[in-house]
Amino acid sequence: MNSLRNKVQLVGHLGNDPEIKNFEGGKKLANFTLATNDSYKNEKGEKVVETQWHKVVAWGKTAEIIEKYVVKGKEIAIEGKLTHRTYDDKNGEKRYITEVVVSELLMLGK
Repeated sequence: MNSLRNKVQLVGHLGNDPEIKNFEGGKKLANFTLATNDSYKNEKGEKVVETQWHKVVAWGKTAEIIEKYVVKGKEIAIEGKLTHRTYDDKNGEKRYITEVVVSELLMLGK
């Protein structure tokens, strides 16, 4: 059960092309958003689809794979952990970010 403490699995489509950052020493970072859809029937029996957007980051070899093969609209499955961080923006206001840090990636679809 220890491996289940902070584990996120998502299947969805990229909302934008990944943003790639290169750091000294050759380390890469990929940032992108992932849309997941959930559907249900409302009280009238109509199908309702809700989309959730997730901020996702990937480092190292995973970021390299994303840079080469993953584009906006591509369906992927990811596994990772949920992280929270804060920073002060240019106006000195505190901003809060929740994101998924990818540990595994599976490309789906065509």
